[in-house]
Amino acid sequence: MTGQQNVSSGPADPRFFTRSGPFEAQVLADAAEATLVAPREGNMPTDGYVGIAPLQIAGPQDVSFLDNRRYASLLENTKAGLVIVAPAFADKVPAHCAALVSPAPYLAWSRVARLFHPKTPAKAGIHPSAYIAPTAQVDPTCEIGAFVVIEAGAEVGPDCIIGSHAVVGQGVQLGAGCRIGNHVTLSHAVVGERVIILPGARIGQDGFGFAVGPKGFETVPQLGRVVLEHDVEIGANTTIDRGSVNDTVIGAGSRLDNLVQIGHNARLGRCCIVVSQAGISGSTVLEDFVTVAAQAGLIGHIRIGAKARIGAQCGVMSDVESGADVIGSPAMPFREFFRNVAVLRKLAKKASGSADGGSGKE
Repeated sequence: MTGQQNVSSGPADPRFFTRSGPFEAQVLADAAEATLVAPREGNMPTDGYVGIAPLQIAGPQDVSFLDNRRYASLLENTKAGLVIVAPAFADKVPAHCAALVSPAPYLAWSRVARLFHPKTPAKAGIHPSAYIAPTAQVDPTCEIGAFVVIEAGAEVGPDCIIGSHAVVGQGVQLGAGCRIGNHVTLSHAVVGERVIILPGARIGQDGFGFAVGPKGFETVPQLGRVVLEHDVEIGANTTIDRGSVNDTVIGAGSRLDNLVQIGHNARLGRCCIVVSQAGISGSTVLEDFVTVAAQAGLIGHIRIGAKARIGAQCGVMSDVESGADVIGSPAMPFREFFRNVAVLRKLAKKASGSADGGSGKE
């Protein structure tokens, strides 16, 4: 490309994101499940609001939001025409702005953003370079990209999008509305509806199973499946091993970040969150609404109770009770961990003072 590039100044470059609208304020309020408050001075635009933007660059026909009080100064100076705020900030909205007042501003913002930028629908068709096995079943509403392989006996439900070079293995089932990214491989898997799998993910490969024999390691057959329930989202380059005998299950609504490893027979409940570079070993169970932060490691055959939170870089070696917050390696309750840190600092300071002849100086 030569010459000046056409770069959008807004947050949603039209080259990459679909745009809908404009929308009247009440339509946005209904979508956000928020209360509309008219501006104290002036009127709302008669032709509606055209898009979303951060407080600092939003214009009179843009919608913005505030969810963190440290950015309150940006609210005072914004030129946005409509701002989503919590009740505590409703009286801080500039006089020229309309407001959508919500107890959960970020959730309301998400709903408004989805209204302006809906997911691109599937464009029915199969690229000429794709290979579809004769016994595979692909709904005619699907969009099948270049060099996709769909193997024998696979079933792809309505309105799915399968990106280039993806492989849907023998017998794999995809429910309606799935989005499968470029270079994803799926094998030994049953996938629910509206599942999103980002590029490079590997779903259903052999689990890490072997026995020790007199002459070395002997591979144990991995005879289970991966089950991804409805509305699961899997990040780029994440790997989920199929079960050895039981299935590996990712519960409905769960979100796995990029570069996550899930071992064979692991079972995640509903709406779990696993953040980048975390690893969950085989046969570990996460109950509903568990959060596992970045780079945490969980050994196998343990149970993490519902709504427990595992801190970043945590090493979890035993069961965790429901609702518990743990951090450190080995994992311990937050308060205990930081109490131990404080004691170590005092001991280190005391030891340093003794080494300096009791002066206390460094």
